[in-house]
Amino acid sequence: MPALHYQQQTLYLDDVALPSIAHQFTTPCFVYSKRTLLQAWQAYRDAFAGQDALICYAMKANSNLSLLKLLVDAGAGMDIVSGGELERALLAGCPPERIVFSGVGKTVTEMHRALEVGIHCFNVESSAELDRLSAVATRMGKTAAVSLRINPDVDAGTHPYISTGLKGNKFGIAHAEALATYRKAASLPGLQVVGIDCHIGSQLTELSPFIDALDRLLSLVDQLAAEGIVLQHVDMGGGIGICYDAETPPPVRDYAQAIAERLAGRGLKLVLEPGRAIVGNAGVLLTRVEFLKQGETKNFAIVDAAMNDLIRPALYEGWHQVLPVEQQEGLPERVYDVVGPVCESADFLAQDRTLAIRAGDLLAIGSAGAYGMAMSSNYNSRVRAAEILVDGDRVQLIRQRETLAQMLACEQACLPEAG
Repeated sequence: MPALHYQQQTLYLDDVALPSIAHQFTTPCFVYSKRTLLQAWQAYRDAFAGQDALICYAMKANSNLSLLKLLVDAGAGMDIVSGGELERALLAGCPPERIVFSGVGKTVTEMHRALEVGIHCFNVESSAELDRLSAVATRMGKTAAVSLRINPDVDAGTHPYISTGLKGNKFGIAHAEALATYRKAASLPGLQVVGIDCHIGSQLTELSPFIDALDRLLSLVDQLAAEGIVLQHVDMGGGIGICYDAETPPPVRDYAQAIAERLAGRGLKLVLEPGRAIVGNAGVLLTRVEFLKQGETKNFAIVDAAMNDLIRPALYEGWHQVLPVEQQEGLPERVYDVVGPVCESADFLAQDRTLAIRAGDLLAIGSAGAYGMAMSSNYNSRVRAAEILVDGDRVQLIRQRETLAQMLACEQACLPEAG
């Protein structure tokens, strides 16, 4: 993470010393760099500046309203996958015409609301969804712009849980069924077929899977045009990775150039939906060491953050950098598993890390801006963490730490009445 750096043995995020944040807001907490977030967005904006492109941030990566507003104000659209994300996008000020609705299970209520506000496009993922959307739009007297998500059966070479473009994945319409499904979409009332869409996976570090998928989509575009179904845009989703450890994801400008070469002269608008690439390296999870424990075969640094705060290591075998917030001279280095207090053996944030630390020390878990807070939970009845935004040398609380009362507020306990 480029925003992290040491000054006189103290770790800073941009111009703010992380111990000061822990002192003011306690731990665990997520801390984000405004500068890094906007630089990542600007890299996409600048790389595609010469193309007719709508770049929609995939807000499933991190949907904090303050971060969304920063991106919307910078010109980003929003890629949503639920009615709740739609409302967040609108609250952040995103114009509906810059919103695309992805996801395999859109409800009638979600479709109705999206049509009501006038979103840019629905990315449809099944024939059954076409039927439902047609019925909802017809009842409302609306026309829904649709793009069909095609599963190109391209191996993205990533973790199976974040691979989305193979035959066995739940996403999209099989390539072999694409033409028939487009014919159906073009025949249904209340629908306007405008695009073709794919998303082959996440955390990709090579361009070739993207280009293979695009070539397969463009072949379908040509076949559809021959049948009189002329599309307006091609949607390549997201998926470019970030550097957690030693990965070398392709520069965005190389991706943009490769796409431009294939779209040249076609008159097709481009839609993109990056998420992790925008916010992943903008955030850290700040946590404090509660105990150091020596086991028979391993040493454990038991911290106050847990898998309910950052589930990627347990769920995806995700690797995150671990840095002591204050470097200590004279402490012995030992190899630790950094683990939380949740009652699961999978509750680890990092394994086999060489650290010189003591109980009470602060640790920064790097690259935690994406799929950290967004996937957090109340498992073990743990309250969710606070979120803080760093803007140069200024600090702003953008999500209060959840309280126990807030966590319990929606529950109705069946308790005997007093007396």
